[in-house]
Parts: sequence; structure tokens; C-alpha cells
Amino acid sequence: MNLSARQPLILLTAILLAAIGAGGAATAQVKVRVALDSAYIEMGRTTPLHVEVTGKIDETGGIMLPDTLWREVEVAKVGEPLVTDLGNGNKELRQEVILQAFDSGLYTLPPVLFVQDGQVTESNRPALKVMPVAIDSLSTIHDYYDAQNPPRHFFDFLPDWMTDYGLWILLALLVIGAALYIYFKWIKQGRLPLVPAKKPVPPYELAMQRLETLRTENLCDKGQEKEYYTRLTDILRSYLDTRFGINAMEMTSSQIVKSLRNNEETRMPEKYMSRVLEIADFVKFAKARPLPEDNAASFRSALQFVEDTKPLPTDTEKDTAENIK
Repeated sequence: MNLSARQPLILLTAILLAAIGAGGAATAQVKVRVALDSAYIEMGRTTPLHVEVTGKIDETGGIMLPDTLWREVEVAKVGEPLVTDLGNGNKELRQEVILQAFDSGLYTLPPVLFVQDGQVTESNRPALKVMPVAIDSLSTIHDYYDAQNPPRHFFDFLPDWMTDYGLWILLALLVIGAALYIYFKWIKQGRLPLVPAKKPVPPYELAMQRLETLRTENLCDKGQEKEYYTRLTDILRSYLDTRFGINAMEMTSSQIVKSLRNNEETRMPEKYMSRVLEIADFVKFAKARPLPEDNAASFRSALQFVEDTKPLPTDTEKDTAENIK
């Protein structure tokens, strides 16, 4: 073959060699290396595969791997890539891939691929040994154990709610028992030492206070005469009960007048009480509308009756009043 016939072949060979050289130069710019934390794992467990890429890396580059490397070795999780600038245009990419295997055996992992600008770079291929898990072969078969009769205690016969909240129930019963004891032993008999007994208001002072309250309410001016006379007679009836022991709350007007005439202390002031009761009966039962003068006169009569039946001061009170003077 002469030189002119060999020139096309030489030119094609040169082009192929240049292309191969260019591809090798591009590939040589990036190196991919993978490593396992452990080359031995048990079935079902996981192990990290560390991927390290160094070289001229840009934003278009990244690793590629299938979700399942084999049916026996699977990709459980892929971590986020971490890129570090090494200077001079070189970078380092680190990424972690979690592998998991469910069948025992020795497996050579396929290479991890790094793809950038249409160029593909393969990593090394580490080996992974998956160890089988020890399983009971059931070579020894045990029969069922005989029924047992464990010892029973008192709490075993109680319902569950009682055993679960027994302490709180006992505490509640103690508190209730203590409260009942204090009530019947001290409060009901008025002997509770922690609460000082309230000094009772004397009947005369109480009647005068209630009369003054009734006066300030001006019920008659509001057209409430029936309410006014009901309140007025109730004050006098209560006063007779606490002052003289006359159960006036259960008596009629005539029975009250009769009781007052039979009592030495109330015989003289009885006329004031009779006036009040007479007008009050007309208002409450005959639905009469008394005049304002009658209302004022009834109040003065009630006030005069209480004043005339006021208890006389004792010798001690007289001595105290003289000392004050």
C-alpha cells in the first residue's frame, strides 16, 4: 500500500486517539472513591457507604446510583452532599449512602457514578459480606407448662378501679371523716376554737337597726305599703320572740295583744303594738291604702314600743356609765 492510500487511515486513527486522549483528560480531572464503614454486617442491619469526589467539580456535577443496587443490597437513605473548596479550582464532594441487606452472602458493590458535563466517572467497587443471623432451629421442642395455681392475696379479689385508685380513695375517706368529725364535734355545737364565736346582737339593738333600715328604704313612697307593713310587723314579732320569749311569729294579731297584756313588762306599751297591728291587718288583708300620716304614725308607734320595752341597764352597766361621766 502506497503512502497516498494510507493517508485516510492514518488520519482516522489520529482522530480516534485524540478523542480518547481528550476523554481521558476530562475524566482525569475528577476522581471518585467509595469506602464502607464495615465490610461485615448482619442481615437486616445497615452500614454507611462514604462517597468522596475530588477534582474540577462544578454545580452540574453529582453522583448517580439506583435505589436498589441488587435485590440483596438496597439503598436505604442518601445523605445531603457536602462540598468543600480545596483551592486552585479543585473541590471535594462528600456524601453518605446508607446500605441495607436482607440476604446473606458476599457481594461486590457496583461502582458509584459521578456525572458532570456529559462525562461519567466510576468509583472503585468495594466488597460487602452479609452475615446470617442465628435462628433457633427448634431442634428441641418443649411441651406446654402445666397450669399453675399462684397464691392469691386480698387485693386480688378487689375490682381493678379500687386497686388502681385505692390510695386516693383512702385519702378521700380520711378527709371526709375528719370534716364530719369537726362539723359535729365543734361547728354544730359552736365550739370550734379556730373560728371565734360571733357575739349575738341584743334584741333591742337588732330591732332598732332593722327599723332604721326599713325607714331608709321609703317603701310607702314607692307604693309598696303591703311590703312595708309586712316588714314592720315581722321586726316587732321577732323582737317579741328574742326579747320576751313570745312566739309572735306563729300568732295572730289578737293573740299577740293578749300575750302582751298578760306580761308585766309589755302591759303598758301594748297600745303602741295594737295600733301597728291594726293598721297592718287592714293593709295586708283588706288591701287598704293608708295615708302617709298613718304610715309615719305606725313607724313611730313601733319605735316607741321598742323603746318602752328596752331592757334596764344592770348594776355593772350603771357603774361603768357613772365612771365615764
